[in-house]
Amino acid sequence: MLLGGSCSAEENVAAEPNHNSLERQLEIGRHEKLAEIKKQADSHLADFSTDGCSGGLSAGWEYLADKVPKLQSVHGARPPWESCCIEHDRLYHPAGTMETSAEQSFSLRQQADVDLRSCVFDTGALRTPELAAEYDLSPKKVELVYAAIAELMYRAVRLGGVPCTGFSWRWGYGWPSCE
Repeated sequence: MLLGGSCSAEENVAAEPNHNSLERQLEIGRHEKLAEIKKQADSHLADFSTDGCSGGLSAGWEYLADKVPKLQSVHGARPPWESCCIEHDRLYHPAGTMETSAEQSFSLRQQADVDLRSCVFDTGALRTPELAAEYDLSPKKVELVYAAIAELMYRAVRLGGVPCTGFSWRWGYGWPSCE
């Protein structure tokens, strides 16, 4: 499967066992720190907030859509997959429950990222007929473009979404910083 909408974290883990093991080794300590923050009596989960697609993706898209009318007329003023990012943020904000262990936290984050990738890819699948006609491309080429976007977003959140980094888009960003 190229990317597909049904790839689970378990399938991803099986496909890349060494990569997953390295990721776990590099970030499990940060998940442990986050679990400690959640248990502190004076630590409270902030109200949910979202910036759409983080890292300036939504803001950049909005800027370009304002400057390039054709982009906005075909794709909209916001990224077509922005709802995927907001759903991803709904998972990243609390990072599980207060009782979530570090191992569970790692797995939940991984699944959230896999789900984001799948959602972006699925958004492309829904838009393929329209975009193929608009740009005079084969449906396969449109699928490849969305597959690339989905994969880039997945790699970006895997790298930049680690907990306890201080980034506003980190896993558990609704909790006080634990950098």
